[in-house]
Amino acid sequence: MKFSHSWRRYRKTILALFFCSALSSAQAVDFMPVQDVQTGMEGIAKTVIVGDTISNFDVKVLGVMKDKGPSGHLILAKFSGPVMEQTGGIAHGMSGSPVYINGKLVGAVAYGWGFADGTIGMITPIEDMVKLWNIPYEKNLTNTWSDKQLIPMKTPLMAYGFDKMAMDYFKSKLPQYNYETYDTASSSSDDIEKPLEAGGSVAALLVDGDLKLGAIGTVTYVDGKQMVAFGHPFLKHGSANYFMHNASIFTVVKSYESAFKLGSMGREVGTVTEDRGAGIAGVSGTISSGIPVRFHLKDIDMGRDKRSNVKVIEDKEMTPTLAATALYNMLNKTLDRSGEGTAKITYTITPKNKEQKPLTRTNMFYSSDSISEKTVDEFYNVIDVLMNNRFINYEITDINVEIEITQDKKTAKLVDASASSTIVSPGDTIVVDVTLEPYRGEKINKEVFFVVPKDQPLGKYTLEVRGGGEIPLPYILEKQKYNLTDEILRRLKVYKDFDDLFDELQKTDTNNQIVVEILEDGISLVNEEASTKSVKKAKLQGVEDKPSPGDVKKKKDNEDLGDGKDDDKKNDKTAVDTEYIVQGDGQFTIHVMSVKDRDKALAKRAKEQVKMEHKLELEDQSNKKTTKSSQSTKDKPAKEKPSKEDPSSNKPSTDKPANDSSEQEA
Repeated sequence: MKFSHSWRRYRKTILALFFCSALSSAQAVDFMPVQDVQTGMEGIAKTVIVGDTISNFDVKVLGVMKDKGPSGHLILAKFSGPVMEQTGGIAHGMSGSPVYINGKLVGAVAYGWGFADGTIGMITPIEDMVKLWNIPYEKNLTNTWSDKQLIPMKTPLMAYGFDKMAMDYFKSKLPQYNYETYDTASSSSDDIEKPLEAGGSVAALLVDGDLKLGAIGTVTYVDGKQMVAFGHPFLKHGSANYFMHNASIFTVVKSYESAFKLGSMGREVGTVTEDRGAGIAGVSGTISSGIPVRFHLKDIDMGRDKRSNVKVIEDKEMTPTLAATALYNMLNKTLDRSGEGTAKITYTITPKNKEQKPLTRTNMFYSSDSISEKTVDEFYNVIDVLMNNRFINYEITDINVEIEITQDKKTAKLVDASASSTIVSPGDTIVVDVTLEPYRGEKINKEVFFVVPKDQPLGKYTLEVRGGGEIPLPYILEKQKYNLTDEILRRLKVYKDFDDLFDELQKTDTNNQIVVEILEDGISLVNEEASTKSVKKAKLQGVEDKPSPGDVKKKKDNEDLGDGKDDDKKNDKTAVDTEYIVQGDGQFTIHVMSVKDRDKALAKRAKEQVKMEHKLELEDQSNKKTTKSSQSTKDKPAKEKPSKEDPSSNKPSTDKPANDSSEQEA
């Protein structure tokens, strides 16, 4: 009994080993080098037309195109058979379809021939594709290959959960890729993990989670956990971290331009590690964490409270756009409307390096046209600046976003302001009383306590009072004077180091603040040759003496851009938060003096004030007496004064009114 039981177990083990060996042999396939490919050779290609079923179509070699592709030679071929008749030719999404001749793998269907029959295309040799497995890791390869005649069989982006406005926003931020995007659906089998196989479908995703955005193509070859697909670049970013998913095909959609596969993006099964001229390469079982982005959105008017989670690929060029597009889309869905509104957004961006600081920022925005788009602009810009700064590698591990939004117009005009004193010394506190007039609301008052910097040079200055999002009037005048744009000014701005850049991102004024700051008289955004040397000019550092827009000062020996005595000096200012987006600004002229001169000036002003008040009091008393005397005169009855010429003049007059024309002389 024991012997029999052991034998059965041994036999099962042998069968299992044999079965695994058979599977391994089935995966193994010989390659046909491109130099062995001859004109007239015939073979087959494999791809999926519906679901997960792999279909074959016929291939006939027309010739070899020497060094025509981004990675080397291409094989020109004619495709035919029932599949081609059904689809009308090679469809987008068929890229990567493996081609076999005499049972050997030749390569992947990858390119079409512009302005020609859709059944003629090019094959990328498999030898070039498997080289992707042995390329050292590198980031952000930007060596875009193009040929006006050879057209890659495009891998249209399938968008799940995104609306049209979000996709338009996405494409506007990355116009260089000329994306074609199509809405797609989910499949009942999306949660089932399926092994990748040659001729089967695979998806490379840029966004995963509650929203999905990615390209569907065909697997060319699988060796263990490694696979290659597409046969041409997806984005050609070099070493990559795209999310690799199963895919299922709904149908092939015919089009006047080109047919394309419409499919669902299923379960995540690995990571796409390379994206280059010969195609994409990936590894199964290794899941990329990407950058998680968590949204919490509240529509105050409708009482909606929604949470959503996605993850986006980590890529300096694409991450800002992908995160902003996801936020834009979630705003659209939460609001379920377009148009005006006010939004308050708080976002925290956390770096992977624990020694680097996370950035948290809160701001308010109002738009009369599209509050969703207005809300995401700053969010996009901050991520872009952090990931593409020139100082350090600021890798992001997490992004968290909180937004409250209403259709109400929560803005307020700065209609009045007064300063407690305009004669001050360094270190003095100026109390600025600000009057705000909210849109269709009652006026409110705010106090801002501004401390004159202790190192403030003596002299006359402009004290600016403004909304946080307003540009001071002197800057506007200078921009007009030199015809400078915000983009030019941004490029002229010089930062000493990453901490300097980070502080500005975190501390930059927000739209809902009242800001009080000193602007130096004669402020200039660029250097200029002053007509008189007695006028001190405050200017942006790092610009040539005789600039044209965009010129930047050349670096001297042992000196970085922006080095200089004034680099560490920043305009001192005070900001107070409000519940409104503050609009408008105004200015005071203040005199910064020594304590002794200040006290003398204030004493003199006090005396003048007393004299003025006394003078006004005397004038007031005089006016009161005059008014009283005049009133008394009016109250007494008028007495007639007798005429000296006529003693009887007190008799009633018989003269007619001057307006009687019968008694007037001609």
